[in-house]
Amino acid sequence: MAGKIHPYPVEDLKSVRLHLDTLKNEFKVEHLIDLFAEDTQRFQNFSVNFAPIVFDFSKHRINLQVLKALVQWAHAQELAPWVKRLFSQEKINYTEQRSAMHWALRLPYKDQHHPQIAEQVHTQLERMYTLVEKIHAGQYRGATGEVILDVVNIGVGGSDLGPLMVSHALSDFKVNTVKPLKVHFVSTMDGTQLSDLLHQLRPETTLFIISSKSFGTIDTLSNAQTARIWLEKSLGQEPRMLKQHFIGVSTKPEKMTDWGIAPENQFLLWDWVGGRYSLWSCIGLPIALNIGVEGFKQLLAGAYAIDQHFQHAPFEQNIPVLMGVLGVWNNNFLDIQTHAVLPYDGRLKYFASYLQQLEMESNGKSIQRNGEKTEWDTCPIVWGEVGPNAQHAFYQLLHQGTQSVSSDFIAPIHRYNNEQFTYVDNAEALIEQHHLALSNCLAQSRLLAFGNQALDQSELASLPEYKKYEGNQPSTTILMQELNPYSLGMLIAMYEHKVFVQSVLWNINPFDQWGVEKGKEIANQLLPILNGEQTDLSQLDTSTQGLINILIGKDHV
Repeated sequence: MAGKIHPYPVEDLKSVRLHLDTLKNEFKVEHLIDLFAEDTQRFQNFSVNFAPIVFDFSKHRINLQVLKALVQWAHAQELAPWVKRLFSQEKINYTEQRSAMHWALRLPYKDQHHPQIAEQVHTQLERMYTLVEKIHAGQYRGATGEVILDVVNIGVGGSDLGPLMVSHALSDFKVNTVKPLKVHFVSTMDGTQLSDLLHQLRPETTLFIISSKSFGTIDTLSNAQTARIWLEKSLGQEPRMLKQHFIGVSTKPEKMTDWGIAPENQFLLWDWVGGRYSLWSCIGLPIALNIGVEGFKQLLAGAYAIDQHFQHAPFEQNIPVLMGVLGVWNNNFLDIQTHAVLPYDGRLKYFASYLQQLEMESNGKSIQRNGEKTEWDTCPIVWGEVGPNAQHAFYQLLHQGTQSVSSDFIAPIHRYNNEQFTYVDNAEALIEQHHLALSNCLAQSRLLAFGNQALDQSELASLPEYKKYEGNQPSTTILMQELNPYSLGMLIAMYEHKVFVQSVLWNINPFDQWGVEKGKEIANQLLPILNGEQTDLSQLDTSTQGLINILIGKDHV
């Protein structure tokens, strides 16, 4: 039992790790049933209420002693100084010689601590707000004078996933416009999404947003060129067409200009914003078009509240710090290598996909800041699905499989209670359905934690083995009063800072993505071969040679 281990003064990083290793050996066999039996105040001791978020981590295989040791490790790894470095202009993304200042995108107007940065950010945001209100009012028109009815966001990675995820999550908060406005998202480089979409749209009433930090991503520019050709066939190749039907968001104004985007339709990013952290900037234009200017400001305000909490709350009550250390405890000490994200709200359909990029692109690294191989396994495999759907798919593995998996359960407390549902005929039935989802959310985390103890004990003795459950699968439950722009901003920022906490513990840089960049580079080397512009395959491996020969028709299947 955990109480048998007595803490001793921690003097340095090495002693912290030795202490955690000692605790690890015990907690690999410690069961959550025993931990709850030992502590009748466990929920109170292992939950944080930071309105409107409730963060319950009582179903993790820890006790107060483990939590204390994990916090000591965070201090020994100098997490507090690293947090200060993050919230500064220091170039902590050392491989690219850039700051990592996504937090600056949600600074209040005329922030006293960072006035110059706040002014830069709000200059661009105010320009974006003006455009949004103009489109909503039906005052932004296409080349033929017709009102814009459809907006297509062309991007990939952070320029697509973030705006897509938030827009879908906040679908209940879509603003009313003079004429109905639809926002669409295109990301796949093979043209499938765009081709299917263009058949449904009219060139005269369609506006395209080209979102690309570098304005050089081949996926995005290929789709943008296809959209341009589609427009030119109907509207001609006149400058007015480009001016009225294309918006650009990038760090490269000169590239946007060369492409043909008018300067007044260019919105700027900065090198210190990573793509997967950029939805708070003008990359979030599709979000603002969906939920309006005030909704977008609330999204930023929620993230800013977590920024302040992360900087000032003690580690024992600091939600991003707790998320980070718990993940590392599971990953590096309890040998749990996969993490499932399970929202019990269909509006969070894309949240797991968003976190896959945020976490695995950030912390999927094996080289430390000192250039040496990491001492620890780093980012676990992140996966997930909307909970009610996932229950009928992979929960079988969670409950009775051979893999250990940690999970995040996410749910709003209230749903269908706001004013917009007051006059819906079946509002009460919808609320009952939400309660059904909540009951399943609580039941699943309970069964994962307690296994057979969660069953009817009078029937347990007669159950065959294949109907029994070991339990002891750790999970966090995150509740929000309701899913709205403010609470979603908080939720996203919590995970952003969790990623940073873990990067400090693993001593890696979470802000570059050289693996992604190299894949793009090699693809660009192969493209001329597939286009018939190059024929020499001698430098390629035999597998790639064979596949290319089939693709270009030289060999037959």
